[in-house]
Amino acid sequence: MTRKSEVPDRIVHGAVVLFSRQGYHGTSTREIARLAQVSEVTIYRYFEGKEDIFQAALESSFSSIKPHLRLLPPTSKYEAPEVMIPRIVGLLRDTVSLSPELVWLILVAFLEVHGESEKICREHLAQLLTAIDDYLKTHIQAGRIRNVNSAIVTVAMAMSVFVQPEISRIIGWSQFQALNSRQILNEYSAFWVNALISPSREHTQYTEPAVGISAA
Repeated sequence: MTRKSEVPDRIVHGAVVLFSRQGYHGTSTREIARLAQVSEVTIYRYFEGKEDIFQAALESSFSSIKPHLRLLPPTSKYEAPEVMIPRIVGLLRDTVSLSPELVWLILVAFLEVHGESEKICREHLAQLLTAIDDYLKTHIQAGRIRNVNSAIVTVAMAMSVFVQPEISRIIGWSQFQALNSRQILNEYSAFWVNALISPSREHTQYTEPAVGISAA
């Protein structure tokens, strides 16, 4: 017996695959229908149009990482930067690992679709990125982290983890291609700890292997 949600689930899955590979304008409802093994007429029984399908694909990709977007409780702000920054990097890395298409869908939302799709991205990412920004501000004010723009650092940390693996693959940076996921996590953690530690605390620079969420 066919589940009531099976057909729309197949449509959404096909949309995630195609939109993340081809972008919004490069993907047609005909292609989505073909991948989902349904007719275009069937698609329009469940969705108003292509933008509606894209929003469903975006929501679906975010749903798998929702529990991880809440893994920075208020008490985290008291953790030392040497401990917390690797944890943040691990959380960002896990976000990508759990939903590898999500990064591309976010880019498509902001570069091609805009409107409601941008709003969906902000609603899902705001809690995590705001928690990171608040942590950085707290420790900048305490002198434990360099006096930098916390918002810029938050975005830079997220983008370095989200986008760098694909950029390395495109450019062919062999030093990253040869590393496993744990080693890459350690590289990110070491970079950000050593970049952000306040000059008065540089003797505590990160040297030990990072423990990410997925490695715990």
